[in-house]
Amino acid sequence: MPLSAPPPASGQPYLLSASLDNARHLSSLLRAVHFQDHATCFATANGLRVTVEDAKCIQANAFIQAEIFQEFAVQEESVMFRINLSVLLDCLTIFGTSSLPGTTTALRMCYRGYGYPLMLFLEEGGVVTVCKINTQEPDELLDFDFCSTKVVNKIILQSEGLREAFAELDMTSEVLQITMSPDKPYFRLSTFGNAGSAHLDYPRDSDLMEAFHCNQTQTNRYKISLLKPSTKALALSCKVSIRTDAQGFLSLQYMIRNEDGQICFVEYYCCPDEDITEAEL
Repeated sequence: MPLSAPPPASGQPYLLSASLDNARHLSSLLRAVHFQDHATCFATANGLRVTVEDAKCIQANAFIQAEIFQEFAVQEESVMFRINLSVLLDCLTIFGTSSLPGTTTALRMCYRGYGYPLMLFLEEGGVVTVCKINTQEPDELLDFDFCSTKVVNKIILQSEGLREAFAELDMTSEVLQITMSPDKPYFRLSTFGNAGSAHLDYPRDSDLMEAFHCNQTQTNRYKISLLKPSTKALALSCKVSIRTDAQGFLSLQYMIRNEDGQICFVEYYCCPDEDITEAEL
């Protein structure tokens, strides 16, 4: 059973309170965006979004819908704070990352508001641990302005297809070149590493292709160092949506199904590396 947190000493209600029967559902999603120490948490009645950024070039968002939790209550329109993600993950896995069969860690999470710590109450096998994690003023987040009306090209691929690509392509390359086109080669991934150029093509009728909506030919390059963190989410996912807008900004949206069959999403936004001249193609 989820834990019940004691009321705040002041009698002031918690702005955010949530409970989970299995803390692993949260920790696995947070690990998928854990490539920097700090994250910004944004809670609304719809659920929790955890955002991590690096170098103003890449942003990752883990979306944990309210339905995933056994209880999820937000007392204001939105609640926002910055937190050390490394510490949060250490606390969530305080009983270890691999539980005995049939054993789960129950979680109760509470936050009173600005200036207060995030409180975690964790229980496994009758043992209860209480963690208090200091919160900070949230930084202003990047706005990639990536709305669906601005999407030029979009494909949905079974994740195993992209996992195979990252295994086969030459990761000594500094960039990954992505070509999306209504005509051949349709969807092409290219690297330019120590062993030379490598290309991997996916026809639009490939068994791995679930949806193909390409309106114009686009070729963009992205720093592999920026894309590598997204492989954590790729490893957990069953499908990935790959979208680009007119400026070449890339959205990788990973659909992740947890042990209970519930669906969550992790999304990575990445800016293009450079303009490519026709002579280079």
